[in-house]
Amino acid sequence: MPRFDARAPVDVTVFRAGVPDTMPGRSLNVCERGVAAMLAGELVAGEVVGIEMRLPLVSNPLRARAMVRYQDKLRCGLEFLGLTAEQRGAIREWTKDAKTDPDVTGPPTTMSRPTPVLEQALTKPVIWKNVTTPDLASLPVRSDHRKPKRRGVARISFPALLAFLVLAAFSAGAFWWKWNREWTALESGLRTQDAALSDKPQAQVPAEVMEKLLVHRVQPAYPAEARKENLQGIIALDIVVGRDGSVLSARPLNGPEVLARAAADALRWWKFDPYRLNGQPAVAETTLAVEFKR
Repeated sequence: MPRFDARAPVDVTVFRAGVPDTMPGRSLNVCERGVAAMLAGELVAGEVVGIEMRLPLVSNPLRARAMVRYQDKLRCGLEFLGLTAEQRGAIREWTKDAKTDPDVTGPPTTMSRPTPVLEQALTKPVIWKNVTTPDLASLPVRSDHRKPKRRGVARISFPALLAFLVLAAFSAGAFWWKWNREWTALESGLRTQDAALSDKPQAQVPAEVMEKLLVHRVQPAYPAEARKENLQGIIALDIVVGRDGSVLSARPLNGPEVLARAAADALRWWKFDPYRLNGQPAVAETTLAVEFKR
């Protein structure tokens, strides 16, 4: 699938030990299956992250889950997980509207060296011939010593500048509040009614079968409150795994609330190979257990 050059701000959020860590960065290229980016931090291949990207000329940001497929220092390749048809269509429309060319060579790393002819022309010294120095005494003396007027330079008053800064700060705060609210909705697994119908479990899978399909595990964080009260035990959770192998929901079945909440937060970031029913990926439901001990 062709990739298209796209330099756009990217925020990647990864949960580690139950704590969200957001890394800012900038995209290099994008296609319907994923994005390459330079981030201000390092990821680990196989991690599942949340990504927000603002494509040029597109008003609404692209928000989705992605898996880290490639990592080299600060450069990484992310594969989209569960991208909707509308989001794929938005990427296709963006490539048409932006009139971008496919990125077949990748981002430039070094400047190309000039050709020998051009290099010779650039380095050859310039020799001036038959150039006479004018007689300064013969030049006319300008009687008007006033400085020439500057035209085309608009001066911005201090009140206007202050109003602009206040408006910019207010806009940035509104954007952050909106982004934080929408990210919370994404993390908690809020879905529309149509999506909820499509995610209805199609099979009840034993725990030992589902554990063989596990490809990425996030260890739950032991809450400080539980550690202080010396709370221990095994928390059983009823989880629903989507067709792409991501955890759609995690519902604790027992145990103290503080441990149950920590277990559910960790399991939402687990990743499985898709469970197949009659050869096709299916939404599966199973019961898993997480142990907390000191």
